[in-house]
Amino acid sequence: MKKAVVLGATGGVGTTLTEELVKRGIETVAFGRSFAKLEKLKLELGNPPHLKLVKGDAFDSAGIIKAAEGADVLFHSANIPYHEMESRLLPLGEAVMKAAEHLAVKVVVVDGIYPYGRRTGAAKAEEDHPKQPHTRKGKVRFAYEQLIFASRWKRAKPLIVRLPDYYGPSAQASYLSVTMEAIAAGKPAVFIGNMTVPREYVYLPDASRMIVEIAGRDGTEGQNWHIPGPGLLSGKELVQLAQRASGKRKAVYPLGRVSLSLAGLFNPVMKEVVEMLYLTEEPFVLSGRKYEKEIGPIIWTPHEKAVSDTIHALMNRNKA
Repeated sequence: MKKAVVLGATGGVGTTLTEELVKRGIETVAFGRSFAKLEKLKLELGNPPHLKLVKGDAFDSAGIIKAAEGADVLFHSANIPYHEMESRLLPLGEAVMKAAEHLAVKVVVVDGIYPYGRRTGAAKAEEDHPKQPHTRKGKVRFAYEQLIFASRWKRAKPLIVRLPDYYGPSAQASYLSVTMEAIAAGKPAVFIGNMTVPREYVYLPDASRMIVEIAGRDGTEGQNWHIPGPGLLSGKELVQLAQRASGKRKAVYPLGRVSLSLAGLFNPVMKEVVEMLYLTEEPFVLSGRKYEKEIGPIIWTPHEKAVSDTIHALMNRNKA
């Protein structure tokens, strides 16, 4: 991989993907809607000379094509807010795939686990786990996968990387972000979903390192790839790690179906979270066996250090 483009470069995943690519010395184009945010990202990364900034909209195929001239890989980490997913996700995928088709490049699509629906069978799901979505967002995400892998694309080389819930200093749209940010600020916090059931989480810098490894290998296209976490943690355990790192112990209140439904009267995103709460009660855990077999050993940051690093980064941001 000599040149890469990151769509949604200032988002949670896009930030760490950009950082990982730059760290490896790969010529990188950070593509996003806000040039001010792009400039801030470049400054935070130390103004690397091999990082180019391009303001653009991921719904604009022509803009992507222009930005990605000469690129080997297109990383698609742009996302849609929960309450707009049903109407806007497929048009976004269509625009990105049209650009990838024109460019004849590998396109790495970052997605989650919603298309699988409820877990069945083995404790850890392999990439061939049946997709039986039972939620509206799961069904639209499954249609999104079908669009990405549609036979009409003759030149594009797509693959999908699937992440569980994630966290990290750049995470903005994850369930944990509101909790981590409040704890870092020394304020009372809320936790979305059940706090006692152990769940899978992955630290975004670890996930991005694995994603770039997959992208750089020949023959990885046309497939799903799982990006697993290092082990299961309950919400209670995560909160304890975060509070220990912050040095503050304010109250943390779990938000269940009733609380989120009430919050949804004022916040459309919270309203849409309700149907996905089954994942906080029936954890879906990803297997890393395919990655280990095809790519190599998985190197994780222990949760204790990853949570501590996240909290300290957020605290430093609050001071700035």
